[in-house]
Amino acid sequence: MSWLNRTRMTAGASVLAATALAGVALTALGPGGGAGGDRSPAVNATAPAECPHLAAPGGEEGRELRGMWISTVGNIDWPKDPGASAAEQKEQYTRLLDRAAEMNMNAVFVQIRPNSDAFYDSPHEPWSQWITGEPGKDPGYDVLQFLLDEAHARNLEFHAWFNPYRVSRQTDLKKLAPGSPARENPEWVREYGDGLWYDPGIPQVRELVTTSVLDVVNKYDIDAVHFDDYFYPYPESGDFPDDASYRDHGDGQDRDDWRRDNVNTLVRDLSGDIHDAKPWVQFGISPFGVWRNANTDPAGSDTRALQSYDDIYADTRTWIEEGWIDYVTPQLYWPIGDPAADYAELVGWWSEQVEGTDVRLYIGQGAYRVGQGGAWDDPAELSRHLTLNDKHPQVDGDVYFSASSLMDNTDGFATRLREEHYQRPAIPPVVQPHGDDADEEETAPAPARGVTARPHAEGLEVRWEPSPDAASHAVYRVDGRGGECAEVDPDRLIADVRGGGIIDPGAEPGRTYTYYVTAVDRYHRESPPARGATATAPEG
Repeated sequence: MSWLNRTRMTAGASVLAATALAGVALTALGPGGGAGGDRSPAVNATAPAECPHLAAPGGEEGRELRGMWISTVGNIDWPKDPGASAAEQKEQYTRLLDRAAEMNMNAVFVQIRPNSDAFYDSPHEPWSQWITGEPGKDPGYDVLQFLLDEAHARNLEFHAWFNPYRVSRQTDLKKLAPGSPARENPEWVREYGDGLWYDPGIPQVRELVTTSVLDVVNKYDIDAVHFDDYFYPYPESGDFPDDASYRDHGDGQDRDDWRRDNVNTLVRDLSGDIHDAKPWVQFGISPFGVWRNANTDPAGSDTRALQSYDDIYADTRTWIEEGWIDYVTPQLYWPIGDPAADYAELVGWWSEQVEGTDVRLYIGQGAYRVGQGGAWDDPAELSRHLTLNDKHPQVDGDVYFSASSLMDNTDGFATRLREEHYQRPAIPPVVQPHGDDADEEETAPAPARGVTARPHAEGLEVRWEPSPDAASHAVYRVDGRGGECAEVDPDRLIADVRGGGIIDPGAEPGRTYTYYVTAVDRYHRESPPARGATATAPEG
């Protein structure tokens, strides 16, 4: 995130803050009744729905993306200690995911290509130094597969976070791993500020970025490709040294327009390539929070801040207007009322940009700023942000930078978010289908079947036969004996899980409940509910 260059991160994060997050842990069940694991046998795709007269739940009520960034560069969030054993690193990562689950989040944004390197066995780039402390060293396990599996086990979407152009946070090519494309092709690399960068004006650089991203898309079951705000580097020591590439490829364009076109070309072409490979994989970008100031461009925001359009050549408005991205997550790391960049002004401005488009708007929240002075000394500041978001229906969720801050829970701000805004789980908003899927007449997945509910030592056990179309299943609970076939209320959602069942420890002893289950597909489209099941929780 861009603020890393301007604000020092707190070193180290507590495992779990002393002010524990409230909430009842639901256990997802596999086919044999054990926690997690494989799915139950799917229902026959041609079997009729149990409640054929019921429509699939519609609208956006209750839908929301809730995520956190897990930054690996500089060992900010994970792994904290590159010298730790694989087992220790794995345990630390799962603690981060458990915190996300405790907060009823549904997505993680994990940095897997921080410096033209890889958190997976890549044929194109070396293993990342941030895993073992040594560039190019094999950590001995498939890091990305582990990261992905653990996220999906908790039904957290996995947004694979790539930095397209950053090569190194130091300036010596010889310190890069042997075989690094930057070391083998020094003509692609520019020294700027305190680091090395690929030149976005060189076609081979765009080809490398595209090849690296598609390698992951094709090999791993990720849910999204994610870029942050680093395109051309933030201004530091003079102009970016791209005279050679401008001479070779500028074709007489104004240099600023040419730079923006270089970034636009990557975004446009990569978007098409991702959706051609796997139409359900989203492509999202998290730009700096200010596109342009109104005193520069009447279409800009009423702010006085760095302008991503002019300073890092990121024309976010074009990406939205052209539909090249599925979601945008502007980094609005300012408080409400900030004199240079008011959070309230910027939420309104970004809401206007996505209105009438298929691009989802998720707000990037600066959780790391809590406790850093001014308005941020009030742990309720971020809670106020979410309350303000409710006035803008275009806002579909929030992503927090970063995981360490949520673990630290400074002054209880994360507990406050959980208690005031995230008391119930949420299904992410529907994603616009691409390719052949965009033409499907039937948009709802096939329903689940055979829902049962029975007493369990820890509450009530609910099971079902999964839908063949499901990525997950949503479970709704109503008090008392509900109708056999009934519509579901988003306010009654208690779980969205993978697998064939849950144990609900929130069922109060002696009380009767009815459960309804829907199927949710990769686009977050939801099926009509299956026939409900009623049970009474055992007395204590």
